Amino acid sequence: MDLSILIVNYNTCQLTVDCLHSVFAAKTEYSYEVIVIDNNSQDASVDMIRELFPQVTLIANSDNTGFAKANNQGMDIAGGRYILLLNSDTVVLEDTLQTMIDFMDRNPITGASGCKVVLPDGSLDKACKRGFPTPSASFYYAFGLSRLFPDKPKFNQYQLGYLDSDQEYPVDCLVGAFMMVRRETIEQVGGLDEEFFMYGEDIDWCYRIKEAGWGIHYYPLTHIIHYKGGSARRRPVKIIYEFHRAMILFHRKHYRKHYNIFVNGAVYTGVGLKMLLALLFNWLKPVRPAAPLTSDRQVEVKL
Repeated sequence: MDLSILIVNYNTCQLTVDCLHSVFAAKTEYSYEVIVIDNNSQDASVDMIRELFPQVTLIANSDNTGFAKANNQGMDIAGGRYILLLNSDTVVLEDTLQTMIDFMDRNPITGASGCKVVLPDGSLDKACKRGFPTPSASFYYAFGLSRLFPDKPKFNQYQLGYLDSDQEYPVDCLVGAFMMVRRETIEQVGGLDEEFFMYGEDIDWCYRIKEAGWGIHYYPLTHIIHYKGGSARRRPVKIIYEFHRAMILFHRKHYRKHYNIFVNGAVYTGVGLKMLLALLFNWLKPVRPAAPLTSDRQVEVKL
């Protein structure tokens, strides 16, 4: 088996069906399997996947295990030379699988790779090529200096906005919406850290992959479409909490020992204030009824 594709689903029935249709429509000479891990969805996801895609290996959890643990469940039974993390709110192109496996086969020192990720309006999902969120990189990003000076590498350490998104190059980290990882790499560094319930697990994985000496590469010769929800809708408090908890967890795990008490204190205080502001702005947003799950609308898939 060349490739094992892991898709975590949580109440995103139609989006997951659309994603699976795109996967099975892909044209590739490589063999692959698809493993869907359902985190106790309350919609028709499990029945629909079983009915429409009997070739899919389906793990139906009895509770919501989180994004990292669910993917690890898939890795435990995966048989591919490569493991692909693929969000349920994505659509792959016909050449995506072929192009990315070709790239990995040509570059044996690359532990993980990601393609270009575009949003439905054609713009870049900037998370698909990033630097690590060091205290300085996070400061420049949070306070808008990266937007004020988009061509300055010093101020764009996180989103790497000064780099051409149509050119390939090594990066620090990719996005968990599409990340192809070599089996030997996973055997060396382990799977996703399950302390990250949602958010941050992809950055942490990339950090450990690079720390182990493997390369991480952004390869935009193919792309996928990544659907995301509208900003005008209120977000569950748990999403906001887990997003900011992941920041604290990553810093504590990888950076705390490299900085003094004042820098660490500033990081924790900044994240806390940012979370409070996010909760406030979220509370001020108007409540809108939930739209039906269709392929032009994404809901949070990592809950």
